[in-house]
Amino acid sequence: MISTVSGVIQRCAPKAALSGGGLSAKPGGVLDSEKLKQHLAENGYVRTATVTERGDYAVRGGVIDVFPADAEEPVRLDFFGDVLETVRAFDPETQRTTTQLKSVSFSPVSEIVLNADAISRFRSGFLKNFGAVGSGDPIYDSVSAGARPTGAEHWLPLFHERLDTVFDYVGEGALVGLDPLAKDALDERLAQIRDYYEARQLASKSGAGAMGAPAYRALEPQSLYLDEDEWAVQLGQRATRRFTAFHEAGDDVIDMSGKQGRSFAAERQADQNVFEAASKHAVTLRSSGKRVLFASWSEGASDRLASVLSDHGLKPIMAADDWRAVNKMSGQTISRIVLPLEHGFETSDFAIIAEQDVLGDRLARPRRRKKSADVIAEASALTPGDLVVHADHGLGRYLGLKTLSVGEAPHDCLELEYAGESKLYLPVENIELLSRYGQDSETAQLDRLGAGAWQARKAKAKQRLRDMADQLIKIAAARNARDAEIITLPSGLYDEFAARFPYVETDDQLNAIDDVFSDFAKGRPMDRLICGDVGFGKTEVALRAAFVAAMSGRQVAIVAPTTLLARQHFKTFEERFKGWPVKVRQLSRLVSTKEATATRKELADGTCEIVIGTHAILAKTVKFADLGLLVIDEEQRFGVKHKERLKELKTDVHVLTLTATPIPRTLQLSMAGIRDLSIIATPPVDRLAVRTYVTPFDSVTVREALLRERYRGGQSYYVAPRISDLDDIASFLREQCPK
Repeated sequence: MISTVSGVIQRCAPKAALSGGGLSAKPGGVLDSEKLKQHLAENGYVRTATVTERGDYAVRGGVIDVFPADAEEPVRLDFFGDVLETVRAFDPETQRTTTQLKSVSFSPVSEIVLNADAISRFRSGFLKNFGAVGSGDPIYDSVSAGARPTGAEHWLPLFHERLDTVFDYVGEGALVGLDPLAKDALDERLAQIRDYYEARQLASKSGAGAMGAPAYRALEPQSLYLDEDEWAVQLGQRATRRFTAFHEAGDDVIDMSGKQGRSFAAERQADQNVFEAASKHAVTLRSSGKRVLFASWSEGASDRLASVLSDHGLKPIMAADDWRAVNKMSGQTISRIVLPLEHGFETSDFAIIAEQDVLGDRLARPRRRKKSADVIAEASALTPGDLVVHADHGLGRYLGLKTLSVGEAPHDCLELEYAGESKLYLPVENIELLSRYGQDSETAQLDRLGAGAWQARKAKAKQRLRDMADQLIKIAAARNARDAEIITLPSGLYDEFAARFPYVETDDQLNAIDDVFSDFAKGRPMDRLICGDVGFGKTEVALRAAFVAAMSGRQVAIVAPTTLLARQHFKTFEERFKGWPVKVRQLSRLVSTKEATATRKELADGTCEIVIGTHAILAKTVKFADLGLLVIDEEQRFGVKHKERLKELKTDVHVLTLTATPIPRTLQLSMAGIRDLSIIATPPVDRLAVRTYVTPFDSVTVREALLRERYRGGQSYYVAPRISDLDDIASFLREQCPK
């Protein structure tokens, strides 16, 4: 078992309580469905409409779906009265049966078995620890009513006569291994627990929570966690192995004679043949009596590495499936194995050379993209004092080259300075991560390392998308009967344009782009709805569609409902089309009369390829020479007259609508197949899932969440339900979060 210090010191439910909470059933047996539902509810299962996650169960007449805690797939129980007829495993996504099962068991998904005994024990323990409670305590009232409140595990000791620890589960004969930083992690976690407890005590001194919320009644930390003395006692009762990277003296010290293996970064940097160097190093290790093993991340990578090394005289290299197979080989045999190691290592008996030691970091990319024109190719192109942009850390200042000794080998690094005089040393082989800063250097503000502000700014450029979009539908048959000019993809130019996208496209994003290009080639007007959450990449689909249409000689109109959205889209398109023979203009009330007149003239004579604006584009005075693509943003926010004008524009042109929340009618038409639909459901790599919690007000939790977001470099919004609460909330925030 592998765990963290935080997980081990936390007390848990006794083994007897969990082992006695299981339930097994077989097809053909008698099982009261009502008792089954009661058992599931008591053991922490949550009743839902559809089973999708572990701990869910759903009831539909004589069919009960359950996702057991220890199962790979949910199971479907089909009852005839009290007789269990069949047990089938099914796919939670498709809800289709995958296999028939001969038996099924349901183990608890919660450490709290909420039966009558546990409720009675909780009530007694709650009164004993906190005294008489008045009406309105949400935890006490919920548990007394048989409900399971969120976070009830914070009062876990009150539900059981005693609690066990992880050490009780593994037994006294277990061998315990400690990471070198385990002691530091223990001290930090215990200090954090004490701080949280003291904050809870301060918040509830008055007997009630802030802003009239019920007081959070916290148990003593010792009832929930092991303290330092108990930790030492538990370790003292068991055989313990403490790992360290440093040499120590003593009879109870075992020296594994291990050290990090050689890195071939110096050869890569000097543009030497790294495979020849690796071959010679392997021969040297074998000559010293060590067994040599090459470790790769995949079978294909292992085959390629062996083939290249064989070309440089290192052969034979035998493949092995596992460590036992390696040991069966002769000590002079060089072997290879699939073993995901970041770095190799050596002992007195063997040496493992990792794939990354030879080739450097191997980062998986969904597709290979061309570099942007402003990516810096070599250090000589930089002058000390130049501002550069690091792909991950943002704006910094280049100070010069500096040689650092890493792993007993010299490495040339670019020295970059960030806010607060922080330094970042970037290996010259990773210089492609830098690009030039094109703004005025005098007013530029350096980013702060690790603050998150740079990631937030990068996200804003992508997330200023069309939030909602919709389109008044035309009769599908009428559109299908019309002809539209086929728009072809300029392959070489398109690849270069797509390379400017600073992120890795998601699979759904690529599918949506392919759908649009397929529609362009059908010879009839496209009418496609792109549906995806904010930040999922809908704007990139529109950018690429606009590029293909514009480079094919057709005009593109992007219509947004507000001037703010139009201006944001204009800036995005202008930036992406910089350097291309495509003129992007803006048409809204923010544009001067002179500029608007010039834009209308250029649209009429065809010298303007892309126009972005609000309802001003829909005016009768705006004429297009050859409109080929219409992109609509939030059509439902346009008035009736504007929608009638859109109908006129959409007669013979390709239409692309983007939305995060389509109105029911549009969604229904798309789902019914009357109009084409592409869904972007895959979030970007750096996009975290949104989690929503509904809990009683707790000042400590609110303060922790706000400060954590501030230290991350993000922003927080505190929404008040009533105007009368604003003053109290403002006072609370000034007191709890003065920063």
